[in-house]
Amino acid sequence: MAPVVIIENRIPYIHGLFEPVAQVRYLPAAEITPQAVAEADALVVRTRTRCDAALLQGSRVRFIGSATIGTDHIDLDYCRRAGITVASAPGCNAPAVAQWTLASIGLWLRQEHLKPEEVTLGVVGVGHVGSIVARWAEQCCMTVLRNDPPRALAEGEDGFSTLEEIQEQCHIVTFHTPLTREGSFATWHLCDKRFLNKSTRCRLILNAARGAVTDTRSLLDWNGSLAIDCWENEPNISAELLEKAFIATPHIAGYSAEGKMRGTAMVVDAINRHFGWNIQPQWPVAPATGPEQVSLQGILDSYNPLVDTKALKSNRLAFEHLRNTYSLRSEFQS
Repeated sequence: MAPVVIIENRIPYIHGLFEPVAQVRYLPAAEITPQAVAEADALVVRTRTRCDAALLQGSRVRFIGSATIGTDHIDLDYCRRAGITVASAPGCNAPAVAQWTLASIGLWLRQEHLKPEEVTLGVVGVGHVGSIVARWAEQCCMTVLRNDPPRALAEGEDGFSTLEEIQEQCHIVTFHTPLTREGSFATWHLCDKRFLNKSTRCRLILNAARGAVTDTRSLLDWNGSLAIDCWENEPNISAELLEKAFIATPHIAGYSAEGKMRGTAMVVDAINRHFGWNIQPQWPVAPATGPEQVSLQGILDSYNPLVDTKALKSNRLAFEHLRNTYSLRSEFQS
């Protein structure tokens, strides 16, 4: 009997791929319930499907693929104990998030009548996204400080700055970390009142990482500009913070056509390995590193986040609708 695969119906580029080898059901996230997954062998989801014991206990599920960069929505400890393989798509949307970040910075510089060479940018979290942001910003003539304590510990401190140096020197700080609540490098509310009070030169904060990396109350009390794509308590975001933000988008920084293709392709590859299949995506998959050379004007020509800002500010309650019906944009290199 062919395995049963349940796929969240908003995942693009996946429809029709697995039908030759599996019984496939496409469901909205709200309909992926314990009853729906009881007889499923595999799930393919996005971030809005919480995969934990409440959903999975007693089911046949032994594989979960998330066509997203993170796994915050998956109880990894439970899955490990239950023998469930988990796969995600780290880095799939990195060029798109970097495009959002540099476009937002470019618009702010234009508003403030500043040149790129006049500012120092602090990149907190130098993984898939942060590495591209830092490289592109330097090509656009900004001075860049990179902060990534786990990498500095593993690789040595050369090339990395401390958080204190970021606070002392940077006019702009952008966050590209995972969300962690425990350990030496916890990032929950990393950008809080204390961080902002010590960031004496900072005039712009960007969050395209996870909503709770920045503290909403502290941002509201801060006298500076904000560009926010990831919000605390999504989709029930703060009306005050929405009004204050210069750039305010509904968690779509990574929503490029190319990024979604990569995410789906990475999940397809993982499910192939799990079941021993050989399903091949029917599209070319662009590399996730972005172009080697960029210009700030070129990035601004490729995407204007003010359009998405206007849509969200006109109707805060449409956050989830705007996200689910977003018209996937092209990345800069396209």
